[in-house]
Parts: sequence; structure tokens; C-alpha cells
Amino acid sequence: MTFHADGYPAKLSDWHVVYRDGDKLALNEGVVPFDLNTPLFSDYAHKLRTVWMPKGKAAQYQPKASFDFPVGTILSKTFYYPKATGGEDAVARTYDQSRDHAGEGLDLRNVRMIETRLLVHRAQGWVALAYVWNAEQTEAELARTGDSVALQLVADDGSRQDFNYQVPDQNQCAGCHAENNTTRLVQPLGPKARHLNRDYGYASGSENQLRHLAKIGYLAGVPATGVPRNADWRDAARASLDDRARAYLDANCGHCHNAHGPADTSGLLLDMGDHEPRHLGLCKPPIAAGRGTGGHRFGIVPGKPDESILAYRIDSDDPGVMMPELGRDVVHREGVELIRDWIAAMEGGCDA
Repeated sequence: MTFHADGYPAKLSDWHVVYRDGDKLALNEGVVPFDLNTPLFSDYAHKLRTVWMPKGKAAQYQPKASFDFPVGTILSKTFYYPKATGGEDAVARTYDQSRDHAGEGLDLRNVRMIETRLLVHRAQGWVALAYVWNAEQTEAELARTGDSVALQLVADDGSRQDFNYQVPDQNQCAGCHAENNTTRLVQPLGPKARHLNRDYGYASGSENQLRHLAKIGYLAGVPATGVPRNADWRDAARASLDDRARAYLDANCGHCHNAHGPADTSGLLLDMGDHEPRHLGLCKPPIAAGRGTGGHRFGIVPGKPDESILAYRIDSDDPGVMMPELGRDVVHREGVELIRDWIAAMEGGCDA
């Protein structure tokens, strides 16, 4: 590993986080993979997440917020797709990850990497850097001003959808990762107790991620009991509809829609917490949504997703309407179905 305390290294390989080893994207020594119970939707991209910390350093456990990581920490997230037939730009729209991995890295015979984002904790704070992989999949180069990659999603039924995968510029990275609208400080979003409280298939075997990080000295202060856990939004067999919908909104909307976030003035709180129904959008009129309302009067009308602004906005790919505003070019059909089912199952109504 090479930690750069300042500057903007031009190549991902300058950091020595991941490297190509034949047909495998491998992790360097001390680089530990992790996953989330319910991730942010990013145009059906799959993601390989990792964390590395300087020797002898550990993150401090926090029950709700992101863990307190030491200076020198490097978080990485590689966005990739399983390959599909029909040309080099064809990628699979699938949740199947059975052919993605080679050990704790990626099997490059089966996947196409698009970008790797780094969050680097320097003395002055966190810095976000995006590196775009070349066509040969041998190196990724810094893209501080962002990038656009033309791809084609291929579904299981053979249907195809052209889209542009958007690599964010540095300002856009900060726009999502600044959860507190007052400090505007960039912070990690994924490494929170409720997201990481799940098992992972490490090379050494399956183990709870929080316990594993504590065991290897990367995480201190994990309590023996009472650790929060978000539902897996797709696991209808083991989680309720309400838990799955709340976890989905937490991951996709909560970084802005929280009491201190960029959308704090909206009064819509979609992060995980014991919020009053009105703060979740039930019978809540919009404050400044403009045409984003679609002519609808309330955020959520119980039992009526077709009349609910929330369902309308997540089902749109119009830049002036859609939510989230960044990070996607296509509509997440399965996510829309989940939220519509959640609203449809609600009882009650909105008074005139």
C-alpha cells in the first residue's frame, strides 16, 4: 500500500490498493473486502468494496454514524458489471454474483470494471477520487472532472437498454458524501454498523463483518449485543415489507434526507430512525419540489402509490424530476416495485 498524504495521483496503481494478477483483480496486503445489507442503487452496477488502515490503527465503532476512521484510511469501491453477449459495451442486468469473484477479488474473465472510487482520509479530511478503467482493464486513470461510459444493459429475457454510466466529478462526490449540510465535510456513507452487520465470505470462511474487522484490529468498541442491522431489501423471506422499504430508502435517500443533510429543509426524513409518519412523507405536502410533484399533492398517500410523489420521483429518469438526483441514469424497476408495494400496503388516507 502507498498512502499519498496530498496531491492527486494519476493512476489507481499509484495507491497499490488493488492490482491485476492474470485474470484476477486482486487485493493488496491488508486490504479487506466488505459488503452492505442494502446498497445504494447505481444503474445495476455490482460493487467490490474494501478498506485499508495503517498498521496499528483502528476505526472506532459508532452505533448510528459512520465509523470514526483514523487518518491514513483508504476506502475503495470498484463498480463493475457481469459481461453479456452482444459486444464489448453489453453488460448484464442481474443480481447474480456467482461468477463475479475470484477469492476476495474479481474474476476478470466474467466481469467488466468501469471505475474505482477512493475515499482517502488525509489530515485535512476525506478526499474523494474516481479512477476510470481502460478498455484493456489493466489500469484506471484519475477522472477529477468525471466521465461518461456508453453501455447496454442486457436483461435475463434478452431485452436491451442503452444508457450512459456517469462517473461523478469531485464536486458531485462531495454532494452525496457531505451528510451534514452545515459542516459540508465529506464522510463515508457505507461503513456504518447497520449496513455492515452481516456475514461475508472471506478467504478464511464466512464470518460476521463487524466481528471480523474487530478480530483483525480494524475496528474497536463493537458491543457484544444491541448492534443495529438493516434488512436486505430483497430478502422477503426473512424481513418484513416495512423493514425492507425503510432499508432501501435509508441507503438510497437517507444521506440527503436526514435532519442535518442537504435536504434538511424538505422535512422529509428517509434515513433509518424513529421518524413520525409525516416526516416519512405520509400525507405531507411538498415544500419546493416544483414539477417534481407530477401534479400530486402528498409525498405518500397511504394505499395509493399512483398518487404519491415519492413513487413518482423514483420511477422517473427525467433529470428535473428523478430522485435520487445523482448516481443513476436508469430507473431501478425492482426498487420502484418495492416502494410501491410498501405504499400500497399502508392503511388510512389523507384529509383534504
